[in-house]
Amino acid sequence: MSAHQDQSLIWAGCGGSAFGSAGGFSSVAVAAFFAAIFSDVRRAGVRPRGVLLLGVPGTGKSAFAKALGNETGRPTLTLDVGSLMGSLVGESERNIRQALRIVDAMAPAVLFLDEVEKALSGVASSGQTDSGVSARLFGTFLSWLNDRTTDVFVVATSNDASKLPPEFSRAECFDGVFFLDLPNREERRAIWNPYLETFDLDRDQKLPSDESWTGAEIRSCCRLAALLDLPLTEAARNIVPVAVTASESVDRLRSWASGRCLDATRAGIYQKSSATSSRSTRKVVRDPSLN
Repeated sequence: MSAHQDQSLIWAGCGGSAFGSAGGFSSVAVAAFFAAIFSDVRRAGVRPRGVLLLGVPGTGKSAFAKALGNETGRPTLTLDVGSLMGSLVGESERNIRQALRIVDAMAPAVLFLDEVEKALSGVASSGQTDSGVSARLFGTFLSWLNDRTTDVFVVATSNDASKLPPEFSRAECFDGVFFLDLPNREERRAIWNPYLETFDLDRDQKLPSDESWTGAEIRSCCRLAALLDLPLTEAARNIVPVAVTASESVDRLRSWASGRCLDATRAGIYQKSSATSSRSTRKVVRDPSLN
């Protein structure tokens, strides 16, 4: 269990610690959602539970969770499921119970679980691989997630929610499951500006073509430009976006999220459109004379 309380925390991929003005989380719907759940005025017995953030790698999900504590004045605790595993019989189960007691004692707080699908990857086969330890850990955490009465807001991130146990994303575990797609043109522009300042680069220079880039790739371009003393357009030659290297995975992720998740950039359910498809097709020449 570790705490993130650095007040100068920089939002990786979004350019600042304020999620309300960050690319990808800038919609009025999401900003109003978090403003409402962290309001000091609540009806008795009504508490926020948390969110599950699903999205393309590099779009700022983890950085958002870490910056959220700074935005709300709450300590942000990171639960590392791997560190809970013990070598003695019953030690792992004891560790998860102790960790959750610490979380409850530090309320109000934000609890962060990064790439939760990897942490829970062994649950389905737990009986054959670890004598059921992973399944018991998951059961203990799921019970706490559903039944807790303390003011702990849980932020879980995932790059592939299709690998999560179905009971993990059911109602009352989280207040919502949001899908964060690749940032659009306006959001990418908002991400460029603070990184140009962070790496002391010329803000008037020409920006490279950043179609389908994530915030992480924009940051990498700025860092390489500063490191190699190159213009941004030259540094961009070293960047291959995840939308290209893993285009099939990104397309599958969008297809899974369509109709299942809330849209992080606008109100309502996320719907995949043909314009967002990252799958490329290869043109085949049919004229035999050209062979």
